[in-house]
Amino acid sequence: MSEELKNSPIADFDWEAYEKGETQREKSFEELEKTYDESLNTIKDKDVTEGTVIALNKREVVVNIGYKSDGIIPFSEFRYNPDLKVGDTVEVFIENQEDKKGQLILSHKKARAAKSWDRVNEALENDEIIKGYIKCRTKGGMIVDVFGIEAFLPGSQIDVKPIRDYDVFVGKTMEFKVVKINQEFKNVVVSHKALIEAELEQQKKDIIAKLEKGQVLEGTVKNITSYGVFIDLGGVDGLIHITDLSWGRVNHPEEVVSLDQKLNVVILDFDDEKKRIALGLKQLQPHPWDALDANLKVGDRVKGKVVVMADYGAFIEIAPGVEGLIHVSEMSWSQHLRSAQDFMKVGDEVEAVILTLDREERKMSLGIKQLKQDPWENIEEKYAVGSKHTAKVRNFTNFGVFVELEEGVDGLIHISALSWTKKIKHPSEFTQIGADIDVQVLEIDKDNRRLSLGHKQLEENPWDVFETVFTVGSIHEGTIIEMLDKGAVVALPYGVEGFATPKHLVKEDGSQAKQDEKLNFKVIEFNKDAKRIILSHSRIFEDEAKAEAKKSAKKAAKASSNDEAPVINNTIEKTTLGDLEELAALKEKLSKK
Repeated sequence: MSEELKNSPIADFDWEAYEKGETQREKSFEELEKTYDESLNTIKDKDVTEGTVIALNKREVVVNIGYKSDGIIPFSEFRYNPDLKVGDTVEVFIENQEDKKGQLILSHKKARAAKSWDRVNEALENDEIIKGYIKCRTKGGMIVDVFGIEAFLPGSQIDVKPIRDYDVFVGKTMEFKVVKINQEFKNVVVSHKALIEAELEQQKKDIIAKLEKGQVLEGTVKNITSYGVFIDLGGVDGLIHITDLSWGRVNHPEEVVSLDQKLNVVILDFDDEKKRIALGLKQLQPHPWDALDANLKVGDRVKGKVVVMADYGAFIEIAPGVEGLIHVSEMSWSQHLRSAQDFMKVGDEVEAVILTLDREERKMSLGIKQLKQDPWENIEEKYAVGSKHTAKVRNFTNFGVFVELEEGVDGLIHISALSWTKKIKHPSEFTQIGADIDVQVLEIDKDNRRLSLGHKQLEENPWDVFETVFTVGSIHEGTIIEMLDKGAVVALPYGVEGFATPKHLVKEDGSQAKQDEKLNFKVIEFNKDAKRIILSHSRIFEDEAKAEAKKSAKKAAKASSNDEAPVINNTIEKTTLGDLEELAALKEKLSKK
């Protein structure tokens, strides 16, 4: 109690009773306590009530709710309201009327939360502007304390212009509008951008109403994307598409402009309804084709840089905004289908010859193979018929091998011209792509730019020798290397192959010869032109049997001619028993003589 209350007399004090010694002290204290209690607010734990801020500092806020003691609340619960001052009325939640220290425990945060859901729904219904405290960053935006509820502020809803640094907003108290509530999950989405959009919308209408095509305005680079640049024209945005930044090739707008840069732009087009404004920067500069050297003509050599690559060719910038196309067919005298990337890449400095030039259409075609002599002009001299060369295998077909003797000079080796001895079914059995192969020029087709080549012609025809070795009737050892329906392929000496039909593969014991079996074979046919040798294993023992039979027949005939049997008209007469006796006697007589 204050000193003033201690020293002031009690107005209704009973002095007579005091003199008589009668005391009502105990009763007076009870009445005093009752009177004191009745003078205080009636409060209950877990209630929400209002209190008055009577003192505050950086850590605590002291609140009087008309109770016998004041409550203390951490200042952090009021950080959403930086304007809080002494005398303000605030809502508090009574957590405990009296703790162990006799202190009244209050919470402003819980008081806000108790009514927050109703208040945030009212704010949405009434389109009310509310205050919120930005607590922290999160994925895609910020977390805002609104009436004690954690609401989501999308990054796109912070301001009408893109935000580069979200962190500068953390810890700030700002005004918001509730734009969306998910009642099921208790999610709240707020927007600061919505507060200023209405005002900006009117500004945009006023600005667009004054726009005209061709008008030149000053603007500030607001945002840079991969497809263009957004320019702030003073309350309304316009877009410079990447193709309207420069007459030359631009890989990314950052090569031409930078953020916050001020520059003049021209209005190309605008849409009143969609509020879209198309701007141009390059249109303020003369077209580079108009400034192109008037003396430049077809056949001239020019230098430039590769700016774009495609499979079909490369675009060469010979001056900013002036480009020519080198088609892949004009990169090499070779007729092979190849990609332009095999010859050059973006950034290469190249020299080329102008093939076509159309100033009206602003088109130019270039070539680089024209810087070299056409190898087919003197083809008969360098690759004369009968000359020998080394070529590179480029491609296969079923009928032969395509090779390249030098860039632009191709030739074909027919499959029949690969080997004198081997029967090749596919060229891949003989060589491989990328390998070197020796060739001889057989024929020149200058009109079609093709050479007919041979590989086997580099060696003498072994069949001239084989004709003397594999004579019909000669016997050679061979190995069956492949079994076919119509017979077997037999490997003979000197790398030559022969063929035997099934009936010629029967062995002497009647069994059939098998693959990888080594046997003797007799040549029964030799065709030099067709390079064909027909063999037989069974003919060996069959001919031996015939020879033996023939030999036996001769012996029998010879023996019969030595006997002196009567012959009449070269015929042997049938003998009788008497004839035999006479013959016996004649034999004996001859023996004696």
